[in-house]
Amino acid sequence: MNNKDYSFDFETSRTPNQCFKTLLDVRKWWTGLYGEEIEGSSEKINDEFSFTAGNGAHYTRQRLIELVANKKMVWQVTESNLSFLKNPDEWVGTKICFEIYQQEGKTQVSFIHQGLVPKIECYKGCAGAWTAYLENLAKLLN
Repeated sequence: MNNKDYSFDFETSRTPNQCFKTLLDVRKWWTGLYGEEIEGSSEKINDEFSFTAGNGAHYTRQRLIELVANKKMVWQVTESNLSFLKNPDEWVGTKICFEIYQQEGKTQVSFIHQGLVPKIECYKGCAGAWTAYLENLAKLLN
């Protein structure tokens, strides 16, 4: 279990297209908890954006590396300065992934942060923050 990536799943009555459009605009769902600032774009392959939160305690830069309309998106973390960690670049090379699919008349949204595993220092705090953001996203999409 020590190598299991952080994941979060939920279902919604929204269409896959509505979910996809919301997820592509990270400003709609990755804000509202820790004074976040997002700069850049997140909608086309190779788009990059930076995410800063907690008065600079969390800084990361992401690049959109995979995009399948209404089904999937993957951002790779290219820079990381998590100043509250011994290894502040712990997120570099990790991937933030969403998959969207329909099942029994509902839209399923599956989130995985590949590389955010229990054995790394950030896991507990970062998993807690992801859960809060994703619970807010689930509310937004319901």
